[in-house]
Amino acid sequence: MQLHDLIVALVLGIVEGLTEFLPVSSTGHLILAGDLLGFNDERGKLFEIVIQSGAILAVCWEYRARIVSTFAGLGRDEKANRLVMNLAIAFMPLAVIGLAVGKAIKAHLFTPVPVASAFIVGAFVILWAERRTHTVRVETVDDIGPMDAVKLGFAQALALIPGTSRSGATIIGGLLFGLSRKAATEFSFFLAIPTLLAATVYELYKERALLSTHDIGMWAVGFVTAFVSAFFCVRWLIRYIASHDFTVFAWYRIAFGLVVLATAYLGVVRWSVG
Repeated sequence: MQLHDLIVALVLGIVEGLTEFLPVSSTGHLILAGDLLGFNDERGKLFEIVIQSGAILAVCWEYRARIVSTFAGLGRDEKANRLVMNLAIAFMPLAVIGLAVGKAIKAHLFTPVPVASAFIVGAFVILWAERRTHTVRVETVDDIGPMDAVKLGFAQALALIPGTSRSGATIIGGLLFGLSRKAATEFSFFLAIPTLLAATVYELYKERALLSTHDIGMWAVGFVTAFVSAFFCVRWLIRYIASHDFTVFAWYRIAFGLVVLATAYLGVVRWSVG
């Protein structure tokens, strides 16, 4: 294992952990970072998917009490049954659409310029959503109904477009559908568990020919750094949403997207084109 590979794993792990649960698109950031680091081949794309499991573990640890009580109450507790059912419902749109068109999206949109464009478009959606009057009818995760879960599932499916942000699409969609900021954010956290776990298992199976014991050290570094950075990010976001909106993330997306587009247009950075 070369030192360069470990440094790349460290950087990508931190990027994954810090961006997975913020409305800024972890996939988009990983594509851009991987391109800059020269780690954007099939092996790199597999690595980026797999280190998401570190971020998943961070959410599981933060909400471990709720997760344990939910599993313990399945079949007996109405709240536990409702949460699991809603997560299953919300997971399905992305799974079905992803299997249908995921390969085409990956072939044509997983490059820096489309990602940067999605960053900017998504930012204007966030600004528009935050300027609307919010009418809250769903205060907590336990108040979410099946139809809410369906709508949140289709909102999450928009994140198949890299640069959109899975968490951002789910949270902003939740606000538009009448969820409180806290309910939308927490449901996004919980929905990440089956979504990212399924994506990791699927990619590992599909790209199993790329697996090598030579990469174990690199994967371990990426996993640990993704876990640590995601853990602190999740805790920070929970406190942040208590008194702030997501406007600052929209301006960040616009600035970041414009920088990528400008460097591509001016030839300052030789971004890949496919």
